[in-house]
Amino acid sequence: MSSSRALLKLLGIRYPLIQAPMAGVSTPELAAAVSNAGGLGSLGIGASSLEDARRQIEQTRRLTDQPFNVNVFCHTPARRDAATEAAWLQHLQPLFAEQGEQPPAQLQEIYLSFNHSPAMQALLIELRPAVVSFHFGLPPAGLLERLHEAGVVTLATATSLEEARAIEAAGVHGVVAQGIEAGGHRGMFDPDVHDQQLSTVELVRLLVNEGRLPVIAAGGIMNGEDMQAMLALGAAAVQLGTAFVACPESAANDGYRQRLLNAGQTRLTRTLSGRPARGLVNRFIEHGEAAGAPVPPDYPVAYDAAKRLNGAVNRRGCDDFAAHWAGTGVTRARSQPACELVARLAAEAKGE
Repeated sequence: MSSSRALLKLLGIRYPLIQAPMAGVSTPELAAAVSNAGGLGSLGIGASSLEDARRQIEQTRRLTDQPFNVNVFCHTPARRDAATEAAWLQHLQPLFAEQGEQPPAQLQEIYLSFNHSPAMQALLIELRPAVVSFHFGLPPAGLLERLHEAGVVTLATATSLEEARAIEAAGVHGVVAQGIEAGGHRGMFDPDVHDQQLSTVELVRLLVNEGRLPVIAAGGIMNGEDMQAMLALGAAAVQLGTAFVACPESAANDGYRQRLLNAGQTRLTRTLSGRPARGLVNRFIEHGEAAGAPVPPDYPVAYDAAKRLNGAVNRRGCDDFAAHWAGTGVTRARSQPACELVARLAAEAKGE
């Protein structure tokens, strides 16, 4: 049995296609539509409260009886530095002033790592989603064992061979090979180590040749031709994020959709959240990367500043400072219902 067929059987899906979790953009409606169409829909709960995470999972179950994925963030807690945070807020002060707002007196660590949230861990053990995936690292060995004992299939993101080897050694079932083209946050375990910035093609080839786990290609994949190219390299499946943002079932607002469908340049930046992430260039990114700009605080502390500023401008109908995550293939984004997009991708992958 090929790696693709084996993974499809493991995940319980028809097509070798996973909708990326995309915290803040994914919805139960999107995940269910993709799963009902034969792919693996995903929820991103890394930025969710315990109550909202439960609501999303339970609502998705009401909309589909097919498997779906629940993604969590396994990041190292932020290293707090009062001087760094104060300097960043001072740098952002002119942007707040434009809106008649004052920067917050201090920033907060707004997202708790899954690895440090016993309540979120207990929720997933209780609800037992078919698939749980990890970003920014791995959970403790004991927790991973409990998930497996509960019958949960696990996946984890790697941006390098070293991370993929750690994922394999931990006993995770599959590795998501995230190339530099991918939109959203790089899944690096440690954002301060040297990033080789391997392309999706380079990383998939490397992990297929050097590892034993099924490889899921992620980054820059927008259509069926891209899918087939990755499968030809030995990937067992593909994961698409940017391709699904414009679907009506996503949580993207009108401004995000319009920018996505009339896209310009994307850039990998730490300015919005404190971790490397690729999105559409906007005034916040340009200001944060201007000459002489200070270093942003650690993730997710920096994100608190960006979200507060975006909240202020949103009240005035402006989204110049929003995090509009997108990959390098954004110019090929299509706006259509998720079920139609899955069918179209599957047909294109067959050359139809």
